[in-house]
Amino acid sequence: MDTTIAVRYHKHGAPGDVLKVERLPLEPPGPAQVVLKLLYAPIHPSDFGVILGKYGSLPELPATGGREGVGEVVAVGDDVDTLKPGDRVCWPESAGSWQSGCVAEAEGLCTVPNDIPAELAAMASINPATAWRILRDGHLDTGDWVIQNAANSAVGLFVIQLARYLNVRTINVVRRPELIEPLKEFGADAIVTEEEEDYPKRIDALTNNRRPKLALNSIGGPSVNRLIRSLAPGGTVVTIGAMDFTPIRFPTRNLIFDDVTLRGFWLDRWLRNQSRQRVQIMFDKLFSVMLEGGLKAPVEATYPLESFQEALAHNARPRLGKVLFRGV
Repeated sequence: MDTTIAVRYHKHGAPGDVLKVERLPLEPPGPAQVVLKLLYAPIHPSDFGVILGKYGSLPELPATGGREGVGEVVAVGDDVDTLKPGDRVCWPESAGSWQSGCVAEAEGLCTVPNDIPAELAAMASINPATAWRILRDGHLDTGDWVIQNAANSAVGLFVIQLARYLNVRTINVVRRPELIEPLKEFGADAIVTEEEEDYPKRIDALTNNRRPKLALNSIGGPSVNRLIRSLAPGGTVVTIGAMDFTPIRFPTRNLIFDDVTLRGFWLDRWLRNQSRQRVQIMFDKLFSVMLEGGLKAPVEATYPLESFQEALAHNARPRLGKVLFRGV
């Protein structure tokens, strides 16, 4: 590999306006570096936040799109003894994953078992880790309930599966009734729709009077208020997204009388505050669950990098699975 095909942007703005395909030279690896070729890379909502210039951390411009993917090592530098050609690794976010190849520092790359399907491995480093950390750090007991909106999102599907793995039960809020049966297949214990604005009144019946201790919010606006009203006293709402871009009006009554806690979670910050050993332990656990068949992720479609406009258009349509770029 002496060149890489990359979906790049030289200024922040709407992805359809600022992204373009470029072919860039790919240098040989330095002594402590490796050359990676892309296998798959998903399209994330946060990718658009980065391209728009509105995410919590931004790369220097010009930059390559994409925060996550899986790559295969094709060449190693003279001093690299931890990786070899054929190994798979999580794509380094700093490089941008929407490109066919890159040169990366070997130190810090997270290896991925080759037995994990490449499409699933491409989605392994952000959403499963987010779901795992929120559930594991939520001080939940066996049989406790969790409620989440946007339950059909990629992170929502991982929450359903990991909650089941941890013997925790889920109430899942969706916008479209046609998603109910697919979510049941993923292991959802209870499902309600956003159209049922009074569903908090049914929570006691759904949980046998064991109201959720934890709520996950990916939407914002009135949807969050319904989550808050569904919680047990002392419960916590964790916000991980804002799909509606509408403000959250916190119900004072629940804050005062029910002692509800409202907080956010950003995986990037968690990772920065952990040792490399603890991070690797977490990912090794997630990879183990994947190898056991406890985690799956539907793929809606795959596209070559050159067809990024078609991929973005497909991604904007209603769907259940992820849209992926595939390497060349």
